Amino acid sequence: MLEEVERWLTTRSWSVADRPLPRVLAAKQRTGQTISVVLPALNEEETVGDIVAAIRRDLVERVPLVDEVVVVDSGSTDRTSEVAARAGARVVHRDEILPRIPAVPGKGEVLWRSLLVTGGDIVCFIDADLREFSSDFVSGIVGPLLTEPGVDLVKAMYDRPLAGSAGQGGRVTELMARPLLNMHWPQLAGFVQPLGGEYAARRSLLEQLPFPVGYGVELGMLVDALHLVGLDALAQVDVGVRRHRHQDGQALGRMAAAIYRTAQLRLARGHLIRPALTQFERGEDGFEPRTYSVDTEERPPMLEIAEYAERKVA
Repeated sequence: MLEEVERWLTTRSWSVADRPLPRVLAAKQRTGQTISVVLPALNEEETVGDIVAAIRRDLVERVPLVDEVVVVDSGSTDRTSEVAARAGARVVHRDEILPRIPAVPGKGEVLWRSLLVTGGDIVCFIDADLREFSSDFVSGIVGPLLTEPGVDLVKAMYDRPLAGSAGQGGRVTELMARPLLNMHWPQLAGFVQPLGGEYAARRSLLEQLPFPVGYGVELGMLVDALHLVGLDALAQVDVGVRRHRHQDGQALGRMAAAIYRTAQLRLARGHLIRPALTQFERGEDGFEPRTYSVDTEERPPMLEIAEYAERKVA
């Protein structure tokens, strides 16, 4: 491992226990920074309510750490919006944000648009499919942003059990993202969960970053942030265990293709590979091919969007 990464691991990797909640709250009150929590959600009625309720109970009502909890619904066909609103979130539908630019499917699209409907100096993203959720996920990753002026982005790290086995989750991370980062961006080799959906960042950083519209958003954001602010402005915090709904193998294949595409664009902007992935499913007459397009679109830095610039001036 690079000597720089070894040093980073000792100076920019923490545990949630390193910053008790009273210390985090005192830092917020001292600095006057505001915090927005965003949950991108698509058909997550089973889990989104419990997550919102825990954040509101622990970090809004008991301790005034979080200033707003926003669920951005990206086209759910179940009761996600109703459940989230009942739990206390402000629910915004993806298509209602920046209607001038037609929305496309994808997690990154929702995260990008969320910058237009939140106001926090710090924006904290939390996936909406987490089970047995702890508000430590939020307080843990916003803590360094409140106490360390030189830190701009913090990722959560955790164990990801799969089928009862510890550490077996995160298959796309181990098979695709980690090899890519180690080979092409070795400074990022110290991140335990580079693709994790739980991270917080200063708005001043997020508004300068392009957002891949799909599953490549986490890798793209990490790589772009490294180039923009440097390794020492990035950090990670151990928040324990992450339990969530696991995808099947073919869905993971499509995620991996999107992540590889995101990496490839950053490695060679002019040399484009085939943006499609063919997989196989057994049908009545044997294995049948199914071809899926790979997310290739990226949204520009939010600072380049006129509506966002106008809102900042106002």
